[in-house]
Amino acid sequence: MDNLDYGIISNCHSAALISKTGSLEWCCLPNFDSAAIFAKLLDEEIGGSFEILVDEHYDIKQEYLWETNILSTQFDNGTDAFQVIDFMPRYEREDGSYYAPPDVIRFFRLIKGTPKFKLKYDPKLDFAREETFNENKGDYIKSYTNVGKYDSLFFYSNLDLDDINDQKEITLEGNAYCLLGYHEKLIKQSLDRSYLKFQRTKVYWMNWSDKSTRYTHYGNEIMRSALVLKALSYKKSGAVLAAVTTSLPETIGEERNWDYRFCWIRDASMVIKVMAGLGHIKSAKDFLQFIIDIIPNKDEKIQIMYGINGEKELTEHILNHLKGYKGSSPVRTGNAAYIQKQNDIYGILMEVIYQQFLMFETSLENSEALWSIVRGIVRIVEENWQKPDKGIWELRTEDRHFVFSKLLCWVAVDRAVKIGEILRKGINDSKWIALREKIYQDIYENGWNEKKQAYTQYYGSSDLDASTLLMQNYGFIDADDPRFISTVQKTEEELCEDGLMYRYKNNDDFGKPTSSFTICTFWLIDSLYKIGEKEKAKDMFDKLLSYSNHLGLFSEDIDFKTKRLLGNFPQAYSHLALIETAANFSMGIASENIYLQD
Repeated sequence: MDNLDYGIISNCHSAALISKTGSLEWCCLPNFDSAAIFAKLLDEEIGGSFEILVDEHYDIKQEYLWETNILSTQFDNGTDAFQVIDFMPRYEREDGSYYAPPDVIRFFRLIKGTPKFKLKYDPKLDFAREETFNENKGDYIKSYTNVGKYDSLFFYSNLDLDDINDQKEITLEGNAYCLLGYHEKLIKQSLDRSYLKFQRTKVYWMNWSDKSTRYTHYGNEIMRSALVLKALSYKKSGAVLAAVTTSLPETIGEERNWDYRFCWIRDASMVIKVMAGLGHIKSAKDFLQFIIDIIPNKDEKIQIMYGINGEKELTEHILNHLKGYKGSSPVRTGNAAYIQKQNDIYGILMEVIYQQFLMFETSLENSEALWSIVRGIVRIVEENWQKPDKGIWELRTEDRHFVFSKLLCWVAVDRAVKIGEILRKGINDSKWIALREKIYQDIYENGWNEKKQAYTQYYGSSDLDASTLLMQNYGFIDADDPRFISTVQKTEEELCEDGLMYRYKNNDDFGKPTSSFTICTFWLIDSLYKIGEKEKAKDMFDKLLSYSNHLGLFSEDIDFKTKRLLGNFPQAYSHLALIETAANFSMGIASENIYLQD
């Protein structure tokens, strides 16, 4: 497989990736951040998979069931045909709680004829560190490890378990199911039971989609991206993952491989804004509560990222026994970036708190607690905004005075002033207003490069950086300001290649970047639209959408030449930016139509 042609299924506790040929090649159970039970994605020889093997006469087509996270893969040779429906159960019980076990169900529906296939059921527990044994126990196949960390998995089916274990040819004579679960089942499993779970899960996803705001343009793309974000949401805590994978490289054969199965605070404000805008207030509030819960006490360091249950230590480990995606090593678990100092985090947090007061009702008790946090953040910003840091891209080289970090320090104080206005608190306002102006002037004078006629990556630099395209988004500068227009144009000129954007072009810890960063292309498109280059922006947007995989999913990066998807997958940030850009286009087109009608 030359591209990330996978579909994601999820139950908001964990997820699995299934290839366009129906091969389950990535899954962590019982949770998103657990050890992988299938990891062929990271090592084609020893990673483990659950494959459906048919002869070359079968045509294979894959799609999502309408407005769900349920995947359909159809196999048809003209005479014989069957459909495999893949899902992870999730639905509401009568008492209002949710049934979402750590299970994957594969429902086989006979369409015509007598299809023949083999099942390669080959789990490799704990990232394939030690040998996994499969044993037919009569009612199920138990997979387990004997050495190292003990783990186990249970497989149920109405197909012959010995045939599955021995990879013998199976003739499908009626509907069938396969259920693999992290826990042994206490109730006897059956075809009817799996079919009922499928129907209930289908209703759950369709009800969720039905609550989403509808847009007249790009409605299908917005809906699929919204479903991706929901699939990346961890229901237990409200966290939203950056992606469900680890170590998918930014460039094949390079070392830019990171574990993204965590929650970055930077994504928070966009997640809340976008999900609330789509009508999913509950999801937005759950994520907001996660952020509030992990905000530390007054003098404790705020991290840029946390585990999905709020864990603070995300120690990085190398899995040397795995070759890596397409041979791109190392494979990592954990992420050392959690210890980095990034001054932009304060602005993100303040934006989140500001949105809380704008969007949601807040009790007096909560308001007082949040007000303490606001004051604490302003104090931290006052002490730190003039210091260098690692920047938005988490560079592991020397600290610098990044323009984006300074911008977000300005955002922190600006939103604090506005929160104070909402709460009718006069205390400290004049001091905060003065600090806001001081930071603004510092960016205005030192972030601007007169020769380049653009805001650059860091103070004194002539290098452009895509993050400066967000200056208008955060309210620092107007879209019609000559400085912003020039920054957009110069950034496009230097960082855009064949319709795709670099984050930056200057060398970092691993040399010069060689792949485009998907969200940065969305940022450019949005900025071009806002400065009046609407036709150009729309053409670029349509072109970018064509680079998604066969199911409309995006990863973190796209190769400039081949347009193949690279980086961790599916990427929340990419889909957030897609929704925001598409929604802006849709509303802009609607406004233009109203204007023309008038």
